[in-house]
Amino acid sequence: MLSDEIALSGPDISHREIQLVNEVLRSGRLSIGPMQERFEQLVADRSGCQHGIAVSSGTSGLHLVLHALGIGPGDEVITTPFSFVASANVIVYTGATPVFVDLHPTSLNMDPDRVEAAITPKTKAILAVEALGNPAHMDAYAQIAAKHEVPLIEDSCEALGGSHAGRPCGSFGRAGVFGFYPNKQVTTGEGGMIVTDDSRLAELCRSLRNQGRPTTQTGSGRDGSDRGSWLAHERIGYNARLSEIAAAIGIGQMERLDELLMRRKMVAELYFEKLADHPDLVLPTVDPKSDMSWFVFVCRLAAGFTAEERDRVIKGLRNHDIGSAPYFPCIHLQPPYREMFGFREGLFPIAESVSQRTLALPFHTGLSEREIDLVAQTLGLMLTRQGFSRG
Repeated sequence: MLSDEIALSGPDISHREIQLVNEVLRSGRLSIGPMQERFEQLVADRSGCQHGIAVSSGTSGLHLVLHALGIGPGDEVITTPFSFVASANVIVYTGATPVFVDLHPTSLNMDPDRVEAAITPKTKAILAVEALGNPAHMDAYAQIAAKHEVPLIEDSCEALGGSHAGRPCGSFGRAGVFGFYPNKQVTTGEGGMIVTDDSRLAELCRSLRNQGRPTTQTGSGRDGSDRGSWLAHERIGYNARLSEIAAAIGIGQMERLDELLMRRKMVAELYFEKLADHPDLVLPTVDPKSDMSWFVFVCRLAAGFTAEERDRVIKGLRNHDIGSAPYFPCIHLQPPYREMFGFREGLFPIAESVSQRTLALPFHTGLSEREIDLVAQTLGLMLTRQGFSRG
């Protein structure tokens, strides 16, 4: 990376996170310890849920929830085609079938009317994604799920700290799942968190993340000893634990969450200010009932632009050492989904139209106003000088 490159994303790590990691290293307890429990409680409290279950990634969290709910072959799970691919992959992991529905054109989340219309006797869950950190329609999805007596799984991997209609992200479904990859609002390097008010589901997910071991153990070998029960397994499980080192980073991040969210919001507001008058750009829309948790800043070219034109803009920004990427390619058009399920172009026209015109701009707490100015000016110049401007 060039020293003067404006990176697409970057973590915000302070002395506090380093201090907590050093505490773990000095303790000699590197897994299943007090840092994990503290981190779980902090995230659960912030999401308004009783239980937090730390896991190795947001993907593993979603997978464990689906598995714990008994979803498997022959079942259908309704979800969005406009997301990071993991939200659909976890459905495939279980042997179930993802049923995609098209988007609401302004929120870029699933259209609630289409969600309800897609429910069949095979529907066993709705997996709703807060795409790009936007929690719009979560209350509507919860009502639909309750009406049809299917669980709502809230993919909040991009939305920690946000809220909708006065309720925090993560609290709308039978379970919510957060992700902590380095580009997220809060990072643990790699990691995730399941949150829920369902005590039975929480205990099952705790067992599943830890190779199916019982969750109440005495002499379990967690201190390095082996008294037998550490090698007892009640069910087939997975290795989806979060290390004490990662949890320590998470504690430091959660202690600073409001600061991190405010700084990200300030960056978003600067982008709105500097890009608002450009006729060829569509900026993010935030529902008045929502408090957006800014994961990325994704704008899109106006209707009528092609994916090829968008890709030329992204390439041009990168050539000027400015990070940019398409967010997101449609999941149903990814090769594995075409091959497994026969998806093709034209099935979800809103998602496909949006997807071919999106571009993510550099977005993290370390951006200066001068850098944001440079991004906005370069983007504007590229749209005009390359003959894209149609205003």
